[in-house]
Amino acid sequence: MKMSRARILITAAAVVIAMCLAGCGKNGPDPRTLEGTYDSEQSEVTEEFNQEIFSSANVSPSRGEYVLGPGDLIEVKVFEAEKLNATVRVSSNGEISLPLLGEVNIAGKTASEAETMIENSYRETYIKNPHVSIFVQEHYSQRVTVVGEVKNPGTYDYPSRQRLLDAIALAGGLTEKAGRIARVRRLSSAARGSEQTYLVDLNQLVNEGKTELNLQINGGDVIFIPEAGSFYVDGAVRRPGKYQIKDAVSINEALLSAGGMAPYADEDDAYLLRKTDNGERKKIRLDFDETGRTSENLTIQDGDIILVESSFWGKVFHGGGITLGVPGAGVSFRDPAR
Repeated sequence: MKMSRARILITAAAVVIAMCLAGCGKNGPDPRTLEGTYDSEQSEVTEEFNQEIFSSANVSPSRGEYVLGPGDLIEVKVFEAEKLNATVRVSSNGEISLPLLGEVNIAGKTASEAETMIENSYRETYIKNPHVSIFVQEHYSQRVTVVGEVKNPGTYDYPSRQRLLDAIALAGGLTEKAGRIARVRRLSSAARGSEQTYLVDLNQLVNEGKTELNLQINGGDVIFIPEAGSFYVDGAVRRPGKYQIKDAVSINEALLSAGGMAPYADEDDAYLLRKTDNGERKKIRLDFDETGRTSENLTIQDGDIILVESSFWGKVFHGGGITLGVPGAGVSFRDPAR
């Protein structure tokens, strides 16, 4: 009689477990319903990255390094002869008109370079040892625009010759959503209306010290910092959700960002969903070794979904339990994936 009762309990427990697992088999949730949250770790990483940018940037440039151009209003002072002082606006062809000298082309020169050039011109004929200073009253020609995922997007005066990190620091650094690519759009001086675009990998510039990527910025340049791409990890992982692509991310690193596989994961039933050019999703099976790492040489792309299915017996083992009570003992099950 006792054996019969035990068999009944075991059979009933098996039925309950099977019913619980029936609705949570291999299909998994619809990836379109996945919702992600920005982890505090991502915020810390961004702030550390910004600190590297600020430490490399020249946030207090010399005004003498301002590059003069059409539209700028400048004050020219000759200390040895006040009558030669003039306040002039740079013409569209980059020239200013000065007493005794006439038209002087200063376009593309810094304020300090223009001072030296004007001193030499006066020295040749009129003044033995002149001293000239230039003060820029209105900055018109040299402005830089920084837009996208920066903290303070906008158009800024270009006070001196600057580089890419200087301009990003001027805009307050990157936001938490920012990617690690900067796009610099520049109007070509050789042919009006034509543009050049430069793409800069900020990770290589900041973290790997490739300073040659720190482009010199010209007045009129537009710097765009796009939002980082994102990928999803779902199914039998510890922290399913949406994650940002801050750098080149492998499959193993993507799983690690989601806390790794859950104890009940089925390593033989994991795959990558990737959008193709026609908008459909291609299913790529992932194979894992005994250490839980995949040999797939793939880099995560924007919109990728990694889905790890659950093992039936893994769920039974990790979700089953024994309950004690009156008049006896029983078997319980709690879905470990919920």
